[in-house]
Amino acid sequence: AMPSVVAINDTMTVQQYGIFGLPETYQAKSSGSGIIIDKTDSELLIATNNHVVSGASDLTVTFSDDNTASAAVKGTDSATDLAVIAVKLSDISSDTLSKIKVATLGDSDNLKAGQQVIAIGNAQSVTVGYVSALNREISDSNGISHTYIQTDAAINPGNSGGALIDLNGNVIGINAAKTASTEVEGIGYAIPISKAGEILDNLK
Repeated sequence: AMPSVVAINDTMTVQQYGIFGLPETYQAKSSGSGIIIDKTDSELLIATNNHVVSGASDLTVTFSDDNTASAAVKGTDSATDLAVIAVKLSDISSDTLSKIKVATLGDSDNLKAGQQVIAIGNAQSVTVGYVSALNREISDSNGISHTYIQTDAAINPGNSGGALIDLNGNVIGINAAKTASTEVEGIGYAIPISKAGEILDNLK
């Protein structure tokens, strides 16, 4: 599954209010992950989280062989926190194309609590854990409720948009969120791939 996961880096314009209440804008770099879900005659299509690419002005993708290419947002859905970005095949070397691959999507509807899973994210980091709970409803900062797979596999900063896979290498979730505090340890969330599939098809 490793050749199917990419690192996504972008530059965002952030606005905040200064000490005198005046708006100030500045450029900030952020990073996330993505999963190669399709290849057309002209593009490589990559699934990620909407919050990874929202407001991005300069988007680059780093493949598993450390080569990079520019990317453009193809479609976003803020309600489900999903997005698809595209990289032109003409911007990818034939050597890199031979080393990467389209992910195999699994069936998250058949998951069971206690099943072992692996999270792959930015910089090809790998963490291992178990499905802690299914159909976990969590509200985001905008009050929108999302249904997640809960896992104790560590999902670290930059891993948003990466793959949660089963032991056969099939993608069963898109890593989306992390809860961390002094009271909570080992809780990560992933969007079930069976729920995301139709939305991603539309975004493509």
